[in-house]
Amino acid sequence: QVQLVESGGGLVQPGGSLTLSCAASGFITEYYVIGWFRQAPGKEREFVAVISASGGNTDYADSVKGRFTISRDNAKNTVYLQMISLKPEDTAVYYCAAAPHGRNWYDYSDYDYWGQGTQVTVSS
Repeated sequence: QVQLVESGGGLVQPGGSLTLSCAASGFITEYYVIGWFRQAPGKEREFVAVISASGGNTDYADSVKGRFTISRDNAKNTVYLQMISLKPEDTAVYYCAAAPHGRNWYDYSDYDYWGQGTQVTVSS
């Protein structure tokens, strides 16, 4: 059974940091691109960050560049999203997702597997 489980969300003050984890099971993550997306209330799901199957290539939404870092440990079947200098506008449910190589990294509809999401709230 394919499963992605996010963890690490929570409440943090502006300027704070969090690290999200995405643990995969039921498939070999080293063959899949892993992306992070987020969705705030009343807004569409948006691309946040992506990492290639090998981990050699990454990309980020302009809104998070320089503040978020995506990484992966294929031996642990886990992908991480380190977030620093958090802002209230980063508040959202964060999802990780997996897509086979060759898909559109930035289109959430091209991802086959999704986690249940983890809430990140940035507020004083």
